[in-house]
Amino acid sequence: MSDTNSNKENKEGSVSPNIKDGWMIRRCTVYDDEYSECTSIKGRFNQYFIFGKSLDCSQWKKDSLNCYKWVEENDVNAGKELVASEKARREQRLLPHYKNDVWEKRESPPEDWNKPLPEHMLKEYENTYLNIKSKELRGEIPPSFDPSIKNCTIL
Repeated sequence: MSDTNSNKENKEGSVSPNIKDGWMIRRCTVYDDEYSECTSIKGRFNQYFIFGKSLDCSQWKKDSLNCYKWVEENDVNAGKELVASEKARREQRLLPHYKNDVWEKRESPPEDWNKPLPEHMLKEYENTYLNIKSKELRGEIPPSFDPSIKNCTIL
């Protein structure tokens, strides 16, 4: 059973009605974990360090209860409240991005976005693990590790 589907079956096997943006609903255990983390000693210490005060964790608890109502009882109002909460959380998270007036947003990538790297960077990249493995995958050099050979070392 997937809790993230807007068309899903509950425990009894009946299908819940569609909820607009129901894909935003997470698994109920995620809300439980977020509430536990928010109210833990470590979480409170982190909140005090970052914000100078403890945060209100009640929304995570409400979301957890609404999620279980939605999943187990097909409570459409609980599902809608949960989606509204997720939208508000998302809006709050993206608010600094939308209010950013320092950087100019561009409509397309720069014209020279794929120009070759400078010579000094190519020289540094030459002996990296990533470069060696990509050459092995392209067949330019033989593999440095043969998976058909089974090595076992007992210490």
